[in-house]
Parts: sequence; C-alpha cells; structure tokens
Amino acid sequence: MRRILRLCLAGAVAASVLTAAPAPVRAAETHDARPAGPAAPADPVDLVDPFIGTANEGNTFPGATVPFGMVQLSPDTGHFAGYNYAHHRIRGFSLIHLSGVGCRIGGDLPVLPTVGDVTRTDYAQYAVPFRHEDERAGPGYYRVVLGNGVRAELTATTRTGVQRYTFPATDQANVLLNAGQALHRTVSSEVEILDDRTVRATITGRGFCEDTEPYTVHTITRFDRPFTAHGTWDGTTVTEGARKGRGGAYLRFDTTRDRTVEATTALSYVDAAGAAGNLRAEGGRSFDAVRAAARRAWADRLQTVRVHGGSTALRRTFYSALYRSFLAPNTGSDADGRYTGWDRRVHRAEGFTYYQNWSLWDTYRTQAQLLALLAPDEARDMAVSVVKVAEESGWLPKWGHATVETNVMTGDPVTPYLTTAFHQGLLKGYEERAYHALRRNADGVPPAGSPALGRNANPDYLTRGFVPYVKGHRLPKPGHSDHAFGASATLEYALSDAMLAQMARALGHHEDAARYAARSRSYRRLFDPSTGFFRARDASGAFTGPADPARSVGFHEGTAWQYQWLVPQDLPGLIELIGGRRAANDRLDAFFAYDRLLRDPERTAREVWVNKPYAFYGAATYNPLNEPDLAAPYTYLSTGQPWKTADVVHAALTLFTAEPDGLTGNDDLGTMSAWHVLSSIGLFPVQPGHPTWGLSTPVFERVDLRLDRRHHPRGGLTITAPGTSRTNRYIQTVTADGVTYDRTYLTTDALRRLGTLHHTVGPRPSAWGTSRQAAPPVLR
Repeated sequence: MRRILRLCLAGAVAASVLTAAPAPVRAAETHDARPAGPAAPADPVDLVDPFIGTANEGNTFPGATVPFGMVQLSPDTGHFAGYNYAHHRIRGFSLIHLSGVGCRIGGDLPVLPTVGDVTRTDYAQYAVPFRHEDERAGPGYYRVVLGNGVRAELTATTRTGVQRYTFPATDQANVLLNAGQALHRTVSSEVEILDDRTVRATITGRGFCEDTEPYTVHTITRFDRPFTAHGTWDGTTVTEGARKGRGGAYLRFDTTRDRTVEATTALSYVDAAGAAGNLRAEGGRSFDAVRAAARRAWADRLQTVRVHGGSTALRRTFYSALYRSFLAPNTGSDADGRYTGWDRRVHRAEGFTYYQNWSLWDTYRTQAQLLALLAPDEARDMAVSVVKVAEESGWLPKWGHATVETNVMTGDPVTPYLTTAFHQGLLKGYEERAYHALRRNADGVPPAGSPALGRNANPDYLTRGFVPYVKGHRLPKPGHSDHAFGASATLEYALSDAMLAQMARALGHHEDAARYAARSRSYRRLFDPSTGFFRARDASGAFTGPADPARSVGFHEGTAWQYQWLVPQDLPGLIELIGGRRAANDRLDAFFAYDRLLRDPERTAREVWVNKPYAFYGAATYNPLNEPDLAAPYTYLSTGQPWKTADVVHAALTLFTAEPDGLTGNDDLGTMSAWHVLSSIGLFPVQPGHPTWGLSTPVFERVDLRLDRRHHPRGGLTITAPGTSRTNRYIQTVTADGVTYDRTYLTTDALRRLGTLHHTVGPRPSAWGTSRQAAPPVLR
C-alpha cells in the first residue's frame, strides 16, 4: 500500500483575529548533541503538528478529528488523498479522510464558503486560493483564511464535523455543499433542503486502489441561523430556490451585521435517521465548546506517554507520530449502536463500539501492538469488530474501508492482527469465535459469492507448500491476487501460520497447533541455495525471475533483499540457511550499508536507503518507507549484534522531522507513526502476532507510559536511559525493577509485571544481549 503546522502569523486579511504561533522546527537529528535534561515538556497536545506528512506523499490530513473519530473534517486541495502541501487552492472541507493511504477514497461532502453569485458547480473551478501563512492546525482544530476573505475554522466530535465561517460584510455569503464530487468515484448522490437551517445528503461512492463495491454515507447539516436564500444544482445547472438536487446545494446568508455562520454536519453509514440521531446526540454545542472538548480528548489520549529530554523538535515529531497513531481505525457505529455490517444489513453493537477501516497489511506490524498497549479498551472493541465482520459477512477482512472489502494487498494480515489481540488479553469471551474464523480463513478460500478474497492462493499453498508466482495474475473479484506476488504471499502465509499455531496451542487445539507450526516452515521452500535468497517459484516448481535479488519478481512492494528477513517466527532457522551468524551479519551490514551508516547516518538514510515515494523495486538496501522492512533493523537482536539495531533505528528516525515532508512514506493509518513511537521508546513488536517485544535504546532519557491497571497492575511503566544521545546510544546494561536483565526481548506477561526498565548507555557497544540465549525465541 503506498505510502509515502506550519504554525504561522496570520495573514493581513485576518491580522486582528489570528494570534501568533511558533514556526515549526526542523528535527534533522535523532538527538541534540546534549539532551535537554529530565524536565517534562509542555502539554503534549501543544507539540502536535498535523501538517507533518502532508508533503512528499505522506498523504496525511491536517484537519479536525478526535481519537478514532468517524469524522475527519479536513481541506481538500486536489490531491488523491485530499490535501497536498504543495497545492494552493482549496476545493472544500470534506468529512472523510484516511490518514496516509496510497489510494483514492473519501472526501465526501466537500463544503466551501464563497462570496457572490453561485455560477459554477465543479469544485475544481470554484476552488479558492489560500496561503500556508494563513493556516493553523492542532489536534481537533484547523483554520485558514481563504483568498475570498472568509476565515474557515473546523473542529469535530466523534460523529460530527463543526464549521465556523467568518465572512466579510456582504449579503451574498454562501456555503456550498457538494454531494456529487469526492476523492472517490461518486456513484450517486442526492441533496435535500429540509427547512431554513437544515440540509440532508446521501452519497454513494466506490474506488480505492481497485473498483470496489460501493459504500453509502448519510449526512445532515444544521446551521446555527436561518439562511436567506438557497438553491441546488444538477450537473452544471443551478436552480435558485430548488430544494432537491443530485449535485449539491448552496445556502446564502446575510453577513452585513453578523459575520459568523456555524454549521454542524453529522455522519452515518446506516441511514438518514442515524445521521439525525448522531446530530441530536453530539450536536447543539457552540464551536468553541466542541473545540475545547476535542482538545481535552486529545490531551488525555496523548498523555498516555510522557517523554523527558531531547530537543523540542524531537518531542514535536514524537507526539505528532503518537497523534497519528490514534487516528484509526474509525468509529463505525452510530450513537444508538447501529452499524451497517459487511453483509449490508443493519446490526446493533451491544457492549462494544463497532470500528471500521482496516489497513491490516500495514497495521498488523506496529499499530495493532501500540494500541493494545496504550488503548486496550478501544483495541478490544476493534478486535471484536473484526470478528463481527467474519460472522456477519462469512469471512475475515483483508483491507476494509467503511462497509466494504477492497481486497487490497496480499498475504494473510488479519491472522497476526487478531492473534496480537488474543495474546494481549483483548478477546476475552471471543477467543473461540475468533479462532473459528481464523481457522476457516487459514484452511480455505472464500466462496465465489463472497466479496472477500482471503488467502486466495490457499489451494496451491496447502498442496505445494508455496504460492506459485503467476505474472500479472488477476482474479474475477476486485483486489490483488496472491499469485501475482507468490513469493511474498508464501512468506506472509507462513508467518500467519506460526502465529495461529501459538493461539491454537494456548486454546488447547494441539493437533491444529502442530499442523500450523509445520506449515510455518514453508518459507524454506522459497530459499534458493544458488543465490542465498528467497526466490519466487513458478507453477512447475522451478525458481523464476532474475537471479539478482534486487531484480526479483513475485514480491509485493519489495525485493528479495527486503523480504529476506520476514521470518520472525524462526530467525535462527533463516540464519542457518544463510550460513550462520557471521554470514547473516555480513548480509545485514550490506543491506543497511552499515559502514557508510556509521560515518554519516543521516546522509545514508536519505541517499542510500530512500529514493522516492513508491520506489519499492530494484533495490538491494533497506527501505524504511515501506512495511516489509519495518522489523528488519531488529534482526540484529537475533544475530548477536544488538548494538547495530540502535545504529540503524536511530538513523532511520532522522527521516522523521517536524516539516510537512517529515514522514517516511505513506503513514497507512498510523503504521509508520507507530513504528516511530515504538522505536523511540525502545520497545518493538519483533514477532507481530505474538507477545514478544524487542529492546533497543530509547531516544529519550525517560518515558512514562500510563497503562490500564486491568492489564498492568502497576498502572504504568517507566523506561529510563540517562544520558542517551546521538553518541551515547549503545546499551551497556538493562535492569528490570532493579534486577539485571540480559535478554534482548520481553514478553507481554513480563512487561505487565514491570514498573521500571532502566538502561545504562555509552558511546561504544558492549556485550549486552550478545549471547544466543538472549535472542528472541523460535515459535515452534
């Protein structure tokens, strides 16, 4: 899937009403030369910059939302994902955005304030210029002064977006509601003016990376005062006074005296009654009251992690990443608990909140674990929601948007996602239900009538032990074929089998556990001794494609170089295939350009590792922009050289900065941001789907994690590393609650018993973590 605040003085148009704010500071280094000391920073909410990632295909959005909110009210400039920092015209402020995705989706009901006659209906034509100097954003709030003199401000609740427009003095102040245009392909739309304050709209769209099944959203917009005139449009025809239309509606206000217009738009994926119910439940408050509540929600969420030390720029990039980690999945159920399931029927969530939007190929590697640690209540409901998808539609999701499956990406990402939840204790009461769905997914293929693809290459995998690579293979359903990426699909299936084996064993399904554990070693069938790398096999079983691993075929968004480490269940077995620890370390050193990295980490990260967004193929080095390599730096924990993990991770962290282009590739619903957060605090899920946390050097002197006492009896964990810096980045010793700890990993059970994890650091590598017994375990 791909990937890849400015806080400024207000412009002259609104100099009297916008206050000055500090400009962003570029965070080009992982550390200051000397850490700032143990003093805690200002409120984390004030350090978040939503503009980070809006340039260079990070594809984030700067607009207003609350944690895991249904609504993301944000400006659209013409970029396929919504907002691009390089653009200078805003087409509207729309309700739905996915943070950091590489395909077109959302952008429903763009709303734009204008002045004068309404003569154009294409938002690419009536778009209004703006300057970044006139923008400001923070968690739950966005504002901009548009070139037409209107100041637009946005905030949000979970299911509503709230707008405040301050117009020039005029009797032709308009608010345009465009139901017929969005980021996706609009299938149908209708808009109806219900009374002199209220407008209802229904929008059906489809798209994303493939031509998916359509989804429908229902909206209702309520203004804080009556409009003086109105009209609707169909196509390019604007009809003054009309109450119904298929394209959109305009509402006119007289702002010669009262220049401010406020509006609240509620969203529902169920029906118009659901939107109206969400408006009743969450509307009715002033803009300032909603903005204050959104800030409080973010402040509480962000204070689950308190970091001490480091530069302001380092803390800004960290908290901005933590903020993005909490943007998705998104609430899918209405205030009354109703939601539209993947069977297109209406259900009611009893005892949980239903969530949607599942970028599982991405999030199973980092974000799932971070949410399980810091937001266990929401993570539990998210896992239950995935189980509900399986029970209501007949199959588990792969990449789901709203109420539909897109089938984007390959492999079996839902298995490690749900086994993560299981091992974190988040599936209590649902264990067997989840296991039943996972077992069906692992052993079968969805029927022809199902919109799901699941493990669509399972027949070959189960009989041959690998997925044959078939160039350009297409399936009769929308989505990506696993045969088209047979090599990486085999590795992903084997990883998922390993994780399912551990869940099966824990639940007492020992025969299943043995069967899945045996299948988890299927990765060996791809190893080509003549090249020393994994390699795709064709339908006859022969290795296929160029022997050069940098030019390999059959790997999804990567090469054999990048996928060679995707065996977290059995790294010792992989190391043996490569030729032992020395050979594996030599291979890792070449992969990370390690000698050059030691001389100049930042330049190596930018000139050797990173080429450009979406450059997935033809490379023999680490690609920190993309998911297959997220755990690769931690492979050194299994090869007896854990200090090199610190070298690589800290170099990769320099790619995250406090600028609009300061995000490494698409964020993919918090995946890259969660990598940043976890790597910064020194805890990383090295075996996604299993409760194993690799240890590395924190970049902050102290990190306080606020944890749920139901899962962590002490209510928190303090991680310390006094003196950590760019030069003092090597672990000398680790103590857990004062007891010497020599292993390079912790289990979740051990983590939950801890109150303190203390690192001593120094300028040179030590013997810590170098023994074979210190390495993360093999999952058998």
